[in-house]
Amino acid sequence: MNAPSPRLRLGVNIDHVATIRNARGEDYPEPLRAAELAIAAGADGITAHLREDRRHISDADIVALSDLCRRRGRPLNLEMAVTPEMVDIAVVRRPHAACLVPERREEVTTEGGLDVVKAYDAVTAATHRLREAGARVSLFVEASSEQIMASAEAGAAVVELHTGAYCEAVRHGDDARAGRELARLRTAAIQAQALGLEVHAGHGIDYATVKPVAAIPEVAELNIGHFLIGEAIFVGLQAAIAQMRALMDAARLGATA
Repeated sequence: MNAPSPRLRLGVNIDHVATIRNARGEDYPEPLRAAELAIAAGADGITAHLREDRRHISDADIVALSDLCRRRGRPLNLEMAVTPEMVDIAVVRRPHAACLVPERREEVTTEGGLDVVKAYDAVTAATHRLREAGARVSLFVEASSEQIMASAEAGAAVVELHTGAYCEAVRHGDDARAGRELARLRTAAIQAQALGLEVHAGHGIDYATVKPVAAIPEVAELNIGHFLIGEAIFVGLQAAIAQMRALMDAARLGATA
């Protein structure tokens, strides 16, 4: 087994604070305030997805979050579709990281990973332009050998493994499927690291699913959002993040024992 990364980083996605704000057309709750609280609670970075339809995060949010993250010395991970509009915005805002994700207007949330094999030319062109602007490019992909290989060939620095199938299996009590999906994640993480890619993981992670993913030695960062924002309704954002951080640290410590 490879030695785990020194400290597993936690990126907090604050999209759904904006979802609640936009439901009433008000200017609160503020995603910027959520980002500030997340950083104070120990988040290693902030993630936000600027969608084509602007259903949650807005262009103004990205400007404010970019400024905050620079002031606080934390990376902003801008999730975005592979479109000229989004690449143009990222080139101007120059986030620390740009994570390319699939996007369909009719979906509730991101469904599945980016098909880098099918969209190779467009992904490669976007990746090269973003890299020239100084962004660290991540591709959100399924735990598939073909997608991992294509991601490396497209010039990405990072792959973020889609953990949704594993988390769904756990929630449905399907232990056999959960075991298969976790094995796929482990195999993909090993392959990605061997190709020189940094490995992140995210989608659907909660308190019940975080530890097995966090224990994968090659994973350097988890990006978690919807669950933390939901849990914050009951315990507060800082407490929700602190609990997630504790579970991540325990899993990583256990992996070294």
